[in-house]
Amino acid sequence: MKTIKALDARFGQGVDGLKSRWSDIVGQTVARRTEPSKLVTPRGGGGATLELRVAGAAATLIQHQAPDILARVNLFLGPGAVTRLRIVQGPLQGLPGREAAVALAARRRRKGPLDAAAEQRLAEDLSAFPEGRLKAALARLGREVLRDAVLPAASDT
Repeated sequence: MKTIKALDARFGQGVDGLKSRWSDIVGQTVARRTEPSKLVTPRGGGGATLELRVAGAAATLIQHQAPDILARVNLFLGPGAVTRLRIVQGPLQGLPGREAAVALAARRRRKGPLDAAAEQRLAEDLSAFPEGRLKAALARLGREVLRDAVLPAASDT
């Protein structure tokens, strides 16, 4: 037991401790767009650098929230444990269990047809275009936009 306590005092919980409690530490909104990937401690001592993998264009938003994220991480790991945040854009390795299932179901869900009135308005709006591939593509795009305007987004639930 002494050995484990000594190792924990010397090396801390590391990035695995952060990953397991990430949504509790930073909140659901930030956790959906980020994940801790690496915790680098300098050789000379001092605060570590936390490398965050950020999904897509959310990197700018996360950069603006960096002071809050650092404060929350230090609340979890201990005062001054992390002094710097390094943001790396890239795909997230995985969402926690339930969130992953909800996201997968939302992507796979087949959307139903538009109601007759919306379909007719779309056809009227596209009547000026000549028949062909462009008109068909615009009709598909219009249907998707109109469906998304009517149905709530999966992330809002």
